[in-house]
Amino acid sequence: MSRIPAAQACADVCRVIREKVGDFSPEIGVVLGSGLGNFASRIEVVAQLAYADIPHFQPCHVEGHSGNLILGRIGKRRIICQQGRYHYYEGHDPQDIVLPIRVMSQMGAKSLLVSNAAGGINEGFEAGDVMLIRDHINFMGMNPLRGINADVFGARFPDMTFAYNRELGELMLNVARENSIFMREGVYLAVSGPSYETPAEINMFRTLGADAVGMSTVPEVIAANHAGMRVVGLSCIANAAAGMDNVVLQHEDVNEVVGKASKQFEELVEQWIQTVP
Repeated sequence: MSRIPAAQACADVCRVIREKVGDFSPEIGVVLGSGLGNFASRIEVVAQLAYADIPHFQPCHVEGHSGNLILGRIGKRRIICQQGRYHYYEGHDPQDIVLPIRVMSQMGAKSLLVSNAAGGINEGFEAGDVMLIRDHINFMGMNPLRGINADVFGARFPDMTFAYNRELGELMLNVARENSIFMREGVYLAVSGPSYETPAEINMFRTLGADAVGMSTVPEVIAANHAGMRVVGLSCIANAAAGMDNVVLQHEDVNEVVGKASKQFEELVEQWIQTVP
């Protein structure tokens, strides 16, 4: 856990990155969730930094999260990519979870794509589906903006009405249609984890209006909105949520399903990045 102010930690990281990349200024940030890290192979790399070599960054302990910060290009677009994220259930402080997002913003990124593997709550969803996140429900019991506000990042009370940018979301749907990629839409609910949910909890979440459930993403989206970034979110539906098909949920199965869907995901994101206004 970082013990120095969030603004100072962010400044330290940005300084180290700029020593590596000079005046390279990313336009778009990308966060790759469980099983989706191979998208990084499509990046024309300018610099790749292991989290272990970045001040104030923490190690990743979850299978499917490599732990690299990559700066480079997709076509003509300059991106900064978090290959592996932090999870609240790993014991990370919320400030550490959102530090990479704040770094992306301070480096110049105005748009952010977040991705994750999620359990399907909507009974019409199938394993392998990709869902555009239209909204979220924060059921994690924490908010990364708690504490003294760092004005350098944003206002004390950021509005979350349009937490997921409608224009960029429609653009994602258009790219999917043009490439004959079927895409779901829905509400993502985040829990703290690491235990999977009970069937009773899934029934409650469905009643609340959730279509998918996971253990990440929401802190990063809150921090991105705080910083004034435009956000698009994608969930890869890895399995039916607890109690829906009477099977025992395992992380290895999640990675296997997401791995099979990853090529479609990668093609979708690559083309979307090149069309972002």
